[in-house]
Amino acid sequence: MYALQGTHKVWGEHDEILGLENIDKVIDIDQSPIGRTPRSNPATYTGVWDDVRRLFASTRTARLRGFGPARFSFNARGGRCETCQGQGLTRIEMKFLPDLYVTCRDCQGARFNAQTLSVLYKGHSISDVLNLRVDQAYELFQDHPALAAKLSALQAVGLGYLTLGQPSHTLSGGEAQRVKLAAELARPASGGTLYILDEPTTGLHFADVDRLLHLLNRLMDLGHTVLIIEHHPLVMAAADWIIDLGPEGGDRGGWLVAAGPPEQVAACPHGHTPAVLREVLHIQPGPKDGAPPPRRRR
Repeated sequence: MYALQGTHKVWGEHDEILGLENIDKVIDIDQSPIGRTPRSNPATYTGVWDDVRRLFASTRTARLRGFGPARFSFNARGGRCETCQGQGLTRIEMKFLPDLYVTCRDCQGARFNAQTLSVLYKGHSISDVLNLRVDQAYELFQDHPALAAKLSALQAVGLGYLTLGQPSHTLSGGEAQRVKLAAELARPASGGTLYILDEPTTGLHFADVDRLLHLLNRLMDLGHTVLIIEHHPLVMAAADWIIDLGPEGGDRGGWLVAAGPPEQVAACPHGHTPAVLREVLHIQPGPKDGAPPPRRRR
């Protein structure tokens, strides 16, 4: 039994665990949704929205009217549209189908009432900010370091095209995972964290994969450890250590085919992963002796 971050865990069968003293906590960044309702979005999940609300509350118009940060929350009474309760959408329950969401007839999707919408920051209402893409929001708020840093983290994971208020249920699994990663990057670095990512390159262009790799390297430079379940050849080639399980999937897998740095795994004459790595790294295969590769059950 081992203790980690105040919890106790009985691990499965193993011979030993080395290096556990270097890990303070484990964060599993999977592709599950960041929220279950339209209230949850990239801005709320990353903490961007708290900074935006404080910024709007500091404007001259808001101070004259006595509007505090709570006035600009779509989760609290006072500033939100009460017809849709700040969601911008109203839900229609379907008996045998998923619920249907339609634009609120009163606020027309703005989420807030007229008094709240009359408060402007550089010509933008609080609803306008929710409709900005991350890239646009960064340009608007780049003079505010804390806010700009969180938006920069979203850009760094290739999500500059998302709108701040995009409902969580409309995000793909890969997008949700990268929002979670951006939220971690925006937090103060403490070191000693083990990040576990499951297929983070899902839906990414090659240029965005390269950007993601720089991001993961930044995490490791801060003293963290990153464990990735991934099949993208560029990610595998950039890894410090590869554990290749196979030789096939499902019932035909589960064996340890190869383990080691990418160059060492690429030199293995057996398996699909070594073949892919040889193409990426331009490495010739090792000599074949006709015998199956040494492997054991994981």
